[in-house]
Amino acid sequence: MKRMFTKLAAFSLALALTGCQGSTETLQSESLPPGSSSAKAPVELTLWTYPVGGWGNSGILSSLLSSFHRDHPDIRISVHPVTYDTGDAELEDAISRGESPDIVLEGPERLVANWGARGLMTDLRDLWEEEASADIYDSVREACVDRNGCYYIYPLCMTTHCMAINRDLFEASGAWQYIDEETHTWSTDGFIDAVAALRAYGMENVAAVYCGGQGGDQGTRALVNNLYSGTFTDPDHTRYTLDSPENIRALELLAGMDGIVFDPSIAGADEAAAFCRGDLAMAFCWNVFMEVNQTVANPDLDFDIFPMAFPTDDGDVNLQGGIYGFGIFDSGDPARTEAAKTFIRFMTEDDDSYTRAVLASTFWPVRDMPDIYVNDRLMMEYSIFQQYLGDYYQVTPGWTDARTAWWGMLQRIGEGEDVPLAVKEFEETANAAAGS
Repeated sequence: MKRMFTKLAAFSLALALTGCQGSTETLQSESLPPGSSSAKAPVELTLWTYPVGGWGNSGILSSLLSSFHRDHPDIRISVHPVTYDTGDAELEDAISRGESPDIVLEGPERLVANWGARGLMTDLRDLWEEEASADIYDSVREACVDRNGCYYIYPLCMTTHCMAINRDLFEASGAWQYIDEETHTWSTDGFIDAVAALRAYGMENVAAVYCGGQGGDQGTRALVNNLYSGTFTDPDHTRYTLDSPENIRALELLAGMDGIVFDPSIAGADEAAAFCRGDLAMAFCWNVFMEVNQTVANPDLDFDIFPMAFPTDDGDVNLQGGIYGFGIFDSGDPARTEAAKTFIRFMTEDDDSYTRAVLASTFWPVRDMPDIYVNDRLMMEYSIFQQYLGDYYQVTPGWTDARTAWWGMLQRIGEGEDVPLAVKEFEETANAAAGS
């Protein structure tokens, strides 16, 4: 492949070769360390991890937990990695059976806006009141607290999702002229002209508006909202605002463009894989971890991937962000809750452990640590997108229903339904779920 990777890629390759997803792994020492004088049985906790970078991989989890178990032999952690395709259904099933995990690693949209709003989570306000939380970015703090001042998540890392293009195809077709190489940005008009140039070059399907499920839906939302400066929710995150002239114009543009296909058979990961095979000239579902994983999975990839911000009509880029951290399901057992908090403190407060935990995610810290990736060329390239981070609207009430309504709406538009009607139906469904 053309892109040369540094230590991050080698690290992730090792994870891909040694790890697995979707099965329960008891990642712990089988007995207490020699010399331990603990007189009571250890507290047994379960940790469910969504695929937050390397945190969805049992190989790296084993290494991280070994350090924790050495320092805390009185707490044992069993880990169950889940995928975004089936994880929500698995967890809801566990909740219904009264077998919720103790700890979950995910984002505010699930921990705060869903399970927290349903009264299932433990308020972690005491962790936020400790000295270690003082350096967490204000924007992250605001996304982690609900309207009642409850914190159902303590953050570990963050990222900014972007898109990507096939630089080789763009250069060969003449579409590269529409790209600002220094800022990794382009205009809406440039996007339109680039798609036309790629079509003229012989690309039948330049890009896909994937809508086979919610996986990667942050990409299609960011595409639509950025094209003509639309918004997805109001600033206070109380209601959904898709039904606007700006968003309707963007969806009508995409639906009418030769080279843009609405594909209900694929979700985000499928689109990224098609891009890496060369079947598409661009991918709307992308981030740095996607590049590492996809290029490792495609050793014969023979073109240069160039990450990009989404096209905008006014130059004001607003990218979808991801914040990931730990939440604790309320077990009603103070000892279990305190043990879970001990684990969270270990992974987020100690500088050495925190650095290792963030590096495992292949994302960025939630506090200022400018040198963490200073020697990693790939991560430094992607760091440019942090400045384009937009509003974290995923905490709007009714989020789960809104996500389902989103890809259903895209499917109907792809089938030829009138765009204003489809958008109106989406907003009515989403706002009914939000209670507004």
